[in-house]
Amino acid sequence: METWVLITVAAAFLQNVRSAMQKHLKGVMGTTGATFVRFGFGLPFALLYLFLLWQVMGRPLPVPNGTFFLWAVIGGLAQIAATFLLVHLFSFRNFAVGTAYSRTEPAQAAVFGLIFLGEKASQGTLVAIAISVVGVMLISVARTTLSARTLLTSVFSRTAGIGLLSGTFFGLSAVAYRSASLALAPSLPHPDYVMQASYTLGFVILLQTVVMLIWIVLREREELPRIAAAWKPAFVVGFVGASASFGWFMAMTLQQAAVVKVVAQVEMLFTFASSFFIFREWINRLELLGCLLIVLGVVMLVLI
Repeated sequence: METWVLITVAAAFLQNVRSAMQKHLKGVMGTTGATFVRFGFGLPFALLYLFLLWQVMGRPLPVPNGTFFLWAVIGGLAQIAATFLLVHLFSFRNFAVGTAYSRTEPAQAAVFGLIFLGEKASQGTLVAIAISVVGVMLISVARTTLSARTLLTSVFSRTAGIGLLSGTFFGLSAVAYRSASLALAPSLPHPDYVMQASYTLGFVILLQTVVMLIWIVLREREELPRIAAAWKPAFVVGFVGASASFGWFMAMTLQQAAVVKVVAQVEMLFTFASSFFIFREWINRLELLGCLLIVLGVVMLVLI
């Protein structure tokens, strides 16, 4: 099995752990605070990874250029916007529709990869992307009164539009991160996907931390004491989140962002495994069908 696949699966598992812990933090702070924890408390670990690679392992630091800064900033801000829109969906009564459409991220990443990087996807890859996207969308509405037909006919609703826009920003951020990481390669003696990913992650998470901290200070200062009071679990979230992001960045340096994002959908399988084996929650038929489609899409990509 290729290296990027193993890295992606490990990152998906860590992201599942991080998401579960962030839900716990939402009980003691607001959405903005819980989102900030992902970046602010992940920053020390991202910088630590970079320091260890540079000073302990002796890997040379890349020299950033204009292309790197452009794509890194685009990716960092796009991810913040995508996360904000996704959280905003929960204020709508039929948020499941919007959430389902936000899962079109891999398909949109394929489009952005073609536009900005000239990365063409084979017919088999496009079919695998489509299968996995349908699977995730089915899971998103499986526990609602909606049907697959309703999901398709609601494409012009407000929640669907917000969901699609969220998926657009997520897809753009993935391609931007890959572009930024690849832009560092010429400055190194030889391509080093681990160092390129670590450097990109360090810069991006620093940017996101500063942007979100400024927002909190100016608009939601009441979140600061709540964040400080929950610093212990927040550091765990930061560690797991930074580790997961490091994995995503490495995988997307090695492989097209759209392909990585499809394999990353195995996170949904980890979520269901936790629900079934730990919380004893049963899975309905639509969720099972969605899981099977995700597995089918991932297997197709791995075998292509």
